[in-house]
Parts: sequence; C-alpha cells; structure tokens
Amino acid sequence: MTGPNYAGRGLVNLVAELEARLGGEPPTARLAPEVADAIPDADSYVLVVFDGMGAGQLAHPSAASLAEDVRGTLDAPFPTTTTVGLATIATGLPPSQHGLLGYQLFLPEHQLVANTIKWTTLWGDPLEIQTEAFLPQPNLWERLTAIGREPITVQPGNFANSPLSKALYRGCRFEPVFNQSELVSAAVELAAGPGRLILVYVPHVDFAAHMYGQESAAYREAIREAVSVWEGIRHGLPTRAVAVAAADHGHVDIPGQHQIRIEKSREAGLILYGDSRVMFVRGDGEALAGDLPAQWVPISEMGHWWGPGPHHPDFEQRAPDGVLVVDPDYALLHSHSDKRLIGQHGGLSEAELQVPLLVAD
Repeated sequence: MTGPNYAGRGLVNLVAELEARLGGEPPTARLAPEVADAIPDADSYVLVVFDGMGAGQLAHPSAASLAEDVRGTLDAPFPTTTTVGLATIATGLPPSQHGLLGYQLFLPEHQLVANTIKWTTLWGDPLEIQTEAFLPQPNLWERLTAIGREPITVQPGNFANSPLSKALYRGCRFEPVFNQSELVSAAVELAAGPGRLILVYVPHVDFAAHMYGQESAAYREAIREAVSVWEGIRHGLPTRAVAVAAADHGHVDIPGQHQIRIEKSREAGLILYGDSRVMFVRGDGEALAGDLPAQWVPISEMGHWWGPGPHHPDFEQRAPDGVLVVDPDYALLHSHSDKRLIGQHGGLSEAELQVPLLVAD
C-alpha cells in the first residue's frame, strides 16, 4: 500500500492550484499540469464539495450528467473521511501537517479520543476545546484574505457556529442557506464578485450512503439533489467565474454480517480510534488482529499515508502505533463505533480514495 498522492494528483493539490490562481503562494504542490489544464483561468472560483461522492459513484444511473463534467480523478487524503478532507481543504495542507489525523482522534493533552465532527467524547460528552485554534495558522482563508481575496463558504445554516465550523472556517465568511434553491442562488450571486474563492458544501450523498446504502431510494434522491445543485451553479455562473467540484472521500456499502465487532474484553489496555475501515491502535495491534478480517500495519510502514513532512508538532502524540487495515467488504467496530451505518469509508480502496474532478465554466 502506497497511500494517497499528495504530489500533484490529490485533493490538497486542487486547493493549492486554486490558491495560486488567485495570486497566493500555496504551501503545497499545485496540480500536475495535465490535470490543471482542465481548469480555465478565472477571476473567481466556486469549489463545490460533494461529501461522500467518490469517482466510482458517478457510475450511478442518476449521476449521468455529473459524469459528463468529469475531467479526471484525485486522491482524497488519508484517512478517507470528512473531517480530515475538510481540514485539508481549509488549510491547504496534508493531514501530516495540519494535524487532524482521523475522524476519531486521540488528544494526548486530554488523554482521550475525540469525535471530530461533534467535538465530543466518543460517548457524547462535550469537550472543552477551543476548536477555532485547532488547525494551523494561517489557514487557506487567512492567506487569501492577506492578499486581498475574499474566501466565502456557502452551506447549510445549521452548521453555522458549530465546533467543527469554528475549526474549519476561521477567517472565512460563512453564508448560511436553508434549502437547495438558496444554496445555488448564493453561490451564483457571490461568484459575480472578483477575487473570490467560494466553497459550497453539499452533505446529502454522504448522509444517504451512510444510513441507507447506495442501492436505496434515498441515495438515488441524494444523487439527484447533487446533480440539481451542480446544474444550477453550472448554468448560472457569471462571466469570468469557474466552478470546480470534488469530494472529500468515496463510500463502500458493508452489509451488517460483514461488520465485525471487537469483543470488549479484547480492547483492554488499548486505545482504538480512527475509522471502521482503517482502525487506529495505540498498543499491541498485532496481537489484536488475530482472527479479525484485517492486516496489522505498524506506523513505521504507513506513517507516510498522512502525507509528507514537516509534521504537525503533535503528530507523533496523536498518531497510533499502527493501524488495522480491514479486508475488502468488511468493517471493524469497537465498543464506541456507530453500529447503524451501511455506508463506510476511511480506507484506501479505490472506491474510498478516488474522488472526481468536475469543471464547469
């Protein structure tokens, strides 16, 4: 396993490309030229992030019009999960450098694992963490503002002022919307102003895949909503604005009989976190692997999956001793894992790792 590409064909490189197009000096490599050539120059860019919509998922019959605008594929960062991907966008840095290493993240200063979507303990108690200071400074939004550009995010209003939004959008204008029509209208109207990077976040596909799976009517409807958002932005774009779309990760369906629960007695003396498809272990993960459908990989062999150095100052303290890479078509659950989910992600399978690059101008 080689891990994601961070050298020109990754989500982080798309962010670097857009920052450079707006006159900034990104801290990581831009897109490989043959990929970057698919994106026209513009005065403003709209970056649409379809949460959970991997490149392979555009083969769904309802996604045909989205597939027509695909200009290539990119690698999501490791692990292939929402908070890691969004932190990569917000900072323009790989996880090795921004420090948000997993959806469930060990915080040594608290000696516990945090749920980085809700910023609670794994059992739901709130954590006293100033999340607006969690990611490195300056982030993407602050760098753009410093050169006279305006970063804006358009997304569901119920996310405004959440602990995660405070972590991700420090220095970014937050434009709340409350339905699909408002989202499209806001994106199109804001794109008329020059020197803007507008991040549009669309959560529907991820939620439907998690809860109902990719064969469901709910998933089909979520894809149609994503198509409607993209088509609305695509056809409404003002002159000298370009829309680009990607995703933070893809999805795989794991049926219940392939969701393997670790016996609580086997968790003794270990700290388990990360994701159901690549579980992080602090402690003797090799002994835990045993008869589980997973391969133990020590950090010495996989630390580069988070990206190149220089490492975040807390990288070593937050990182595990290694990971359990779960076999294809399986998920691994510890005692605090969410046991309701059909759709899973976090691993390095093509379905989870590869995300589409769409372009409309």
